[in-house]
Amino acid sequence: MIYPTQRAVWLVAAAAPVALAIGIVAPGAWVAALGWVVLMVVLVVVDALLAPPLGSARLSIATPAAIHVGETFDLAPRLEQDTRVLPAAFAAEISGPLEREGPRTSTRFRAVRRGRAVVEALWARHAGPMGLAWRQTRRPGGQAIAVMPDIRPVRDEGMRQYLNSQHTGLRMRRDSGEGQEFQVLTDFQPGMERRTIDWKASAKHASLLAREYQTERDNAVVFAVDAGRAMSDPVGGVPRVDRAVSAALLAAFVALKSGDRARLYSFAARPQVDSGTLSGTRGFARLHHAAADIDYGTDESNYTLSLVTLDGRLERRSLVVLFTEFTDPTSAELMLAAAQRMLKRHRLLFVLFRDEELEGIQDAEPKEADDVVRATVAHALLRERRIVIQRLRRMGVDVIEAPAEAMALRLVERYLRHRERVA
Repeated sequence: MIYPTQRAVWLVAAAAPVALAIGIVAPGAWVAALGWVVLMVVLVVVDALLAPPLGSARLSIATPAAIHVGETFDLAPRLEQDTRVLPAAFAAEISGPLEREGPRTSTRFRAVRRGRAVVEALWARHAGPMGLAWRQTRRPGGQAIAVMPDIRPVRDEGMRQYLNSQHTGLRMRRDSGEGQEFQVLTDFQPGMERRTIDWKASAKHASLLAREYQTERDNAVVFAVDAGRAMSDPVGGVPRVDRAVSAALLAAFVALKSGDRARLYSFAARPQVDSGTLSGTRGFARLHHAAADIDYGTDESNYTLSLVTLDGRLERRSLVVLFTEFTDPTSAELMLAAAQRMLKRHRLLFVLFRDEELEGIQDAEPKEADDVVRATVAHALLRERRIVIQRLRRMGVDVIEAPAEAMALRLVERYLRHRERVA
């Protein structure tokens, strides 16, 4: 493809005032300006023919396989023909959660949110020796770049919590805990739970004996992220779904390090992403990449379809960590019904972000009549929220409600507590 340069456009445009001036002085000679235009068109074509051909050139681009939200990187393509690199101008056409920094021809991009960016096409052009024409070529791209949440700021703290939870030291000892695998009978000591007492053995030996269990390994943990409309609303300036994915990845990292198996699942109006059950620290990379495919939904979440589908895919009893949000009593009722069905086979842990905006409206000092109305509505919404949370807890569902900034570490603490409990 051949395009005129800015210089050629200005030279052709200069013929207009010249033709006007000639027409005023000598009305019959204004057509001489048309000769200038024709001459410039011929020079543009000649200049394009003299430019190095790009038809056989090879365009390539080095793209990172994955980047984190907020990172800036360069996507400068390379144009190679034979064995030499041509001094051409380049551009990359990219769709997805990337924002170009600078002018349209800039190859500097910044990742603004989670998702998957795709290099749609690569452009390269070379100017002729007179600078009047561009010879341009376009090549399809196809490379994909996963934009993933950045959990590095909290991962170190999560690892410290994981290491503190391990019963390791200089002395060799059994890894005892509150799992289901019976290990040994021991004397009942003050501080032990009464449910650990073995009454038959105690009656036989005439002293209180307690069962000591071995901490289980290879537990199945499912991180189910609701990506519906309510979870797309921001909390603290960041969408809830982004905060949920970051917290899920941190807890999954600790779970894999602890010897358990992790799975990432997302849904909105229908199931979306399912990483499958993964084990070992190498499985975390696959979870991290799967998180980039969790999209921002605009539909209401279908708890019945999504959780029934998840239940059918799970082959064993698991701890299901559900990140969700409810905005009205109707959606809450559907959520409670789906949770009741899941409890027949699995343990449930609901993760809710504290609505600090509603709490601020409720606690703010009213100055006008509208402030009283807003505070009343906020109080009613928070009251309905507390009722739903209490119903979940009475059903046997564990619930975490914490500020957004503290959620990731609170979830790791609760997971470490759950893995030592009796299912």
